[in-house]
Amino acid sequence: MEKLYKQFLRHVGQTSPVPMGIEVERAEGIYLYTPDGKRYIDLISGVSVSNVGHSNPVVVDAVSRQAQSYMHIMVYGEMVERPEVDFALAIARHTAAGLDCLYYVNSGSEAIEGALKLAKRYTGRTELISFKNAYHGSTHGALSMMGSEYFKSSFRPLLPDVRSITFNDTASLKEITERTAAVLIEPIQGEGGYFAATPEFLSALRARCNEVGALLIFDEIQSGFGRTGKLFAAERYGIFPDILCMAKAMGGGMPLGGFMSSFEIMNTLTFNPVLGHITTFGGHPVSCAAGLAALRYIEDNGLMDRVAEKESLFRERLASLPHLKEIRSTGLMIALDFESEEIRERLVAECVRSGLITESFLFCPTAMRIAPPLTITTEQVESVCDIIKKAAERVF
Repeated sequence: MEKLYKQFLRHVGQTSPVPMGIEVERAEGIYLYTPDGKRYIDLISGVSVSNVGHSNPVVVDAVSRQAQSYMHIMVYGEMVERPEVDFALAIARHTAAGLDCLYYVNSGSEAIEGALKLAKRYTGRTELISFKNAYHGSTHGALSMMGSEYFKSSFRPLLPDVRSITFNDTASLKEITERTAAVLIEPIQGEGGYFAATPEFLSALRARCNEVGALLIFDEIQSGFGRTGKLFAAERYGIFPDILCMAKAMGGGMPLGGFMSSFEIMNTLTFNPVLGHITTFGGHPVSCAAGLAALRYIEDNGLMDRVAEKESLFRERLASLPHLKEIRSTGLMIALDFESEEIRERLVAECVRSGLITESFLFCPTAMRIAPPLTITTEQVESVCDIIKKAAERVF
């Protein structure tokens, strides 16, 4: 383990000075296992990726069968591939009329990049608006839309004509004008600490975009594929965007992303210029087969129907934690917000020592993240809550 860990640090590009560094030999359901047999509970689903659990046999079988038929055959968009078509149709059943044309990409960041390009191409405008404490990815365009100067300052210059306004502040919507190509929003801010948009604010935002002719883009990269109790949070609100971005859980554990719009809007990427957006591996047939299998598993097993029950159980069992300031939740996007960053840090460290994988949020360091696979049972929720409560007792 020590030799492998040193090789990991030296030869695999790192994102922070202190990675978690747990070696995983296998994973199943909500559990991760190390080579020495230690078991960890994955309470964050690889950051909202493993919604149907790790090594789900239905997904594994779909991957195997598709890989035996064909894998990559041609740059995206040139060949008719049934996994892409079937998955797009399955997703469109959950979206509003006119939001039914899906462009496949490889990741959330690329979904955002494609959506921004599409909005500028369709409207002929240049201004882009996002929100403070928003996270949309790390590529240049997505980073430009991030609501934190700390993460952006070392990489400037970024996209011009970008501004950031205040989340859930209706007065700030006046900054959206006839110059605005698009407004990009997470209905539930992921790295902001699971703050949800109010229905009144989203309704006012939708109306303002309609008024000035700006496109509304929803980033549902973390909130999508059942995590809120609906396939997309847009369904909970009954408010739909002009472009819907998705990734993370979309591929059932395989890399996959996409941005969805109407045929009229999406078709503008096919001319002036041709190949307005292009990607080699977007919509990889194995990833699409995995994603479709995961979606069918979510639907066939009623996983979305049980989200509210599990959310309530977490809230009920953890409400009495010491130094807890607030619990915020939308489905199985749950933030335990404590009185200080130091308190949260000590509790997270103790949870990890106790075999529970959790973490904080980029823009809300006082809060601890709970976002387990949707397959977690009520008995497992009870067990997780006991671990957290005992960890809190030891720390506090």
